[in-house]
Amino acid sequence: MNYDKLESEYKEILSAYLNRQSEEALYKGQEFSRRILGEKVSPEEIISVHKAMLQDLSPEIPDNILHSLDFLLEVMIGYGIAYREHQSLRHRQQEIQTEIEIAANVQQTLLETKIPETNSVEIGAISVPAKHMSGDYYHFVHNEKDSFSVAIADVIGKGIPAAMCMSMIKYAMDSLPDTRVAPSYVLGNLNRVVEQNVDASMFITMFYGMYDLHKHLFSFSSAGHEPPLYFDAKKNEFYELDARGLVLGIDRLATYQQYEKSIEVNDMVILFSDGVTECRTEEGFIEVDKIIDLIRSYIHLPPQAIVELVYRDLEKIQDFQLRDDFTLIILKRKV
Repeated sequence: MNYDKLESEYKEILSAYLNRQSEEALYKGQEFSRRILGEKVSPEEIISVHKAMLQDLSPEIPDNILHSLDFLLEVMIGYGIAYREHQSLRHRQQEIQTEIEIAANVQQTLLETKIPETNSVEIGAISVPAKHMSGDYYHFVHNEKDSFSVAIADVIGKGIPAAMCMSMIKYAMDSLPDTRVAPSYVLGNLNRVVEQNVDASMFITMFYGMYDLHKHLFSFSSAGHEPPLYFDAKKNEFYELDARGLVLGIDRLATYQQYEKSIEVNDMVILFSDGVTECRTEEGFIEVDKIIDLIRSYIHLPPQAIVELVYRDLEKIQDFQLRDDFTLIILKRKV
C-alpha cells in the first residue's frame, strides 16, 4: 500500500472525527481498518501514522500523550508479531483441515462396502467415526449365492494413523486369493501383513465370519476383538459367542481357532467395536447389559432400524459427543 496515500487518508478521517465525533466518521474509520487489514499493514505502523497525524493536526498535544503513544507502539510491535504468527498458524490449520477432509473422503471411498441382500438373512450395519477419520472398519463379501463373509476390525488408536491401518487391512483383504477361505486362514494371513507393516505400538483387533446360506452355519474366528452377542429367539436370551484369539500384529506365527454356530430362524448375531461397549456416562462406562436392553427394546424392528436406534440412544447418553469410533452390525436369519 502507498504510505503517502495511507497517511493522507488517515489524516482526513482523524481530522473529521476530532472535529465532529460523528458516527459517520467512526464508520469511515472502521471501513479504513478493514481495507488496510487486507493490505497487511501492521498495528504498529498504524500507531506510528496516528502519532504523526495527531502531531500535525494538534501541535500543542502534551508530551505525556505522545510518550504514551510511543509506549503503545512498543506494545503493538510485540502484538503484531504474535498476531502474524497466529494468522500463519490459522492458515496452516485451515490447510490441514482441508487435507483431512479430503483424506476422510478418500478413506470412505476406499472402505466402502455393499451389504449383501439375501432371501434368508437380513443385515443391519452402522459405523460412525469419532473424528473425521475412522479407526473402525467393516466389510462384507457376497460369495455368489451360497455364502457371504463379514469382517469388523478396530485399530487401538484414533485419527489418521488408525485410518491408514484400516486402509491397509482393506487392501490386504482384497488381495486374498479366494474370499471363501476359512476365517482362521484370513486372520492368520492378515496377522502376518500387520506384523510386517504396522508400527509395533499399534495393534488391530478383528472378527471375521462366514455365513453359509444353505446350511445356516456361521463359521468365525477372532483376533482379540469384542466377542459377538447372540440372540436365541426360542429361549428369548442373549449370550456371548465364545471367540478368542491374539490381537493382530503381535506374533507373526500366531494361529487362530475357528468356531461354528448353527443359526436358527429369528436368531441374531450382533457384532460391534469397543466404541459401543465403551460409551461413557457420568457414572462411567455402560455395561453390555445396557446394549442388550436397548437391542431388546427394538427387537421387533428390522436389523437396520435396530442399529440406527441403538446408536441414537447411545449418542444421546454421551451428550452427542462420541469418544470412540462406533460400529454395530446385526445379522438376523429370517427363514
